[in-house]
Order: sequence, then C-alpha cells, then structure tokens
Amino acid sequence: MDIKIAIVYPGDYETRKNATPDNNRFAPLFQAFHQMGVKAEPVVYHPDFADEVYQQLLQVDGVLVWVNPIQDGHDRTVLDAMLRKVADAGIFVSTHPDIILKIGTKEVLHQTKHMGWGCDIHLYKTLDELRQQLPLHLGRGQARVLKQNRGHSGGGVWKIEAIPQVNADGTPSTDELFLPKLPVRVRHAERGSVDQIMTLDDFIEQCQPYFEGEGQMIDQAYQPRLSEGMIRCYLVHDKVAGFGHQAINALYPTINGEVIQPGPRLYHPPDLPEFQRLKHILEQEWVPQLQALFHIPTENLPIIWDTDFLLGEKDAHGNDTYVLCEINVSSVAPYPDSATPIIAQATLLRAQSAKANRK
Repeated sequence: MDIKIAIVYPGDYETRKNATPDNNRFAPLFQAFHQMGVKAEPVVYHPDFADEVYQQLLQVDGVLVWVNPIQDGHDRTVLDAMLRKVADAGIFVSTHPDIILKIGTKEVLHQTKHMGWGCDIHLYKTLDELRQQLPLHLGRGQARVLKQNRGHSGGGVWKIEAIPQVNADGTPSTDELFLPKLPVRVRHAERGSVDQIMTLDDFIEQCQPYFEGEGQMIDQAYQPRLSEGMIRCYLVHDKVAGFGHQAINALYPTINGEVIQPGPRLYHPPDLPEFQRLKHILEQEWVPQLQALFHIPTENLPIIWDTDFLLGEKDAHGNDTYVLCEINVSSVAPYPDSATPIIAQATLLRAQSAKANRK
C-alpha cells in the first residue's frame, strides 16, 4: 500500500516555495520515512495561504503537525478548523485539534490534580477570581507559579512570591491579610527574564490579556526541588520514546541575588537507567488514567508529545515523587534521536489504517 505523509510546520510563502525534505529541522524524520519506503513531503503553513495547504493535505494519507499555539502573532484557529476538515475526510492527523484541547492546555494540570503527579493547584477562570484568590494563596508564604492556559517557550508563565514585611520594630509582620498594595517579586519564565518588584495589584492587571476570549490561568505551588532539574518524557502514543533533562531552567532560584539563565536540555534514549521508575509509573499508571479521564483511545493519542516533571517531596521510603508541570502536544521538537524511527513507524501504521478505512 503506497502511503504519503505530510509534515506541516510554519513559515512564509518564500519558505513554502523552497521547501525540501532536507532544508528544515525535520530532515532526520524525512530520512526515516524514506528508509521505510514512505513518501513524505514538507508542507509549510501560514494562515494567509491556508486554503492552498488544505488542498495539498487532501492528497495525503497522514499529517504530522508542528505549529505552536501562538505562532508569529497568530493562534491556531484557522489551522485547527482546517485540520478538522482534513481529519473528517478520513486522513490521519496528529495531533488532532480535539486532542490538543483535551490534554494540551494548562487546564489539564487542574483536571488531573487528583492523580499521582498532582500538587497544590488552582484554576482562575476570570481576572476577578485571580484578584480575589491569589492573595490568599500567597499569604501562606509559599511561592506560586502562574501559567496562561495556552502558550509555549515560557510565555505567560510567572513565578510570584510575597516579599516578607516587617513591623516598625524590625520584627516579622504577622498580619494574616496579604494586601494587594504590598510588593511581590515576580519573574517571567521566558529566556533572559529577570526578577521584578511590583505590587500585587499591578501584577494582576498585567495578567489581563491571559483572560481574553476563553483564556484562564493555572496557579501551581512552586516546587522547591526545581533546582535539581526538569525531566521531560517524550512519548509516542502511550510509550516513552526518550527523555530530556534540563538541569537549569527558566525559574531556577537566584544565587546571591543573580538570576541564573537556562542551560541546555540534554537528550537521552528511553532506557536511561535513572529515569526507569518514572517511565514505569508514566506508562503503567498515569497515561492510562489520563486516557480514561478524557476518553482517549491509544491510537488517538498524539504521535509525539511530552510530559514535563519536577521532583516532588520524597515518599516514606525515600523514593522521588514527580510533579507534572506541563504537557506539550502542539509542536514537540526537538526530541531525542531515539524517537525518530518510532515516530515514523507509528505514523505509517496510523496512516495505513486511515487509508484502508477510506476504501
């Protein structure tokens, strides 16, 4: 059965005209398809020529998409509507927009907080809820991490903590009310950001754009073990296909008042010994629980997605626990080299099934 795959990624029309399997970051994946005897073609997307892309996608059997939720000032409204039409025509699409809405937004952290990867977490659906409830959570003295519902690369993710107040005699204040006019220390998770001091009121007003349309924000307890690094598990459907480990990330604690900028993410195959316990829990417990909660069959899980974990408190036996801080499904790249052939093989199987069902 001849199978044709489209790999969709963003760019302008000039990039589209000049696109080849070799002049983009997915060249190793194109090569993997070629070695399997599968024809794969680059499809550069932009909302300005979405109709042209749509007609191109109707000619293939499977579509893999790498476009961020917010890309070059555009959201995915036009793209997702088009991808739904392509999928309705019987063509395999990953990740399907409906699956992105289920597990690819920050709200999934709140919806799954009862699972073993959950922590102290709250959902603010309106700016007024943020204004009313955030002071109470900050008043407990623990730093928080606030996240807009959809975004990427740290945009709209903030660490916020109250600056301790003292009485006139220099003793710590015991006022239980965290007043909105008192100062807070905040830091954006975008690369290169530094600490800022502002009032809580000013910070809340700054968050107003995150609530536009159907926007909302997640409030998650800051994890003290963040300085030990973040573990990214790359999955193909329901199996881990590799790991990424970043020792220093965007919200790393300051050292002597200096903000330490993020370091590189190191990539590893799925058999890396130190992450085998996490791999087992994720594959055997958490992914099946996620599927059951959102009614997602294994074949409808994304071809490539990732779960980001921070280390939580050790359990009674001294074992690490893990706290989920994000699920990425819209544009997961780069990924470990070990994942490339697994992605290609999984895509081929899904595309073959979709093509057989169209006949």
